[in-house]
Amino acid sequence: MGFLNALLGNASTANKEDVIKEVEPILSDQEEVDVAFKLIRDLIMFTDKRMILVDKQGLTGKKVDYHSIPYRSIAHFSVETAGRFDLDAELKIWVSGLANPIQKQFKKDNSIYDIQKVLANVCV
Repeated sequence: MGFLNALLGNASTANKEDVIKEVEPILSDQEEVDVAFKLIRDLIMFTDKRMILVDKQGLTGKKVDYHSIPYRSIAHFSVETAGRFDLDAELKIWVSGLANPIQKQFKKDNSIYDIQKVLANVCV
């Protein structure tokens, strides 16, 4: 069901060992990956130090944009749930120093709540 969820735009919990292998070069010394969510090819990853957004670009996905956000820089975040006619849920994260929030779209599923719970726990 994970592959079908990815095709439909739903986030799913990513395998921690696979994520560590993929992002090992950008992790700092003794940095631990707590949890990661896969959205098609992209990742939303939470470590013990920061949130990392991994955006794979192009047809092959070989070009990758790593957006690192220390937890102390997250000013606030919001979750807009999917409705009856609007099937997309949206996560917005306001980062200090940026005028506009970082936005991620999700299809109607519960993964946005899991991500919101992680953010609520790390941004206290």
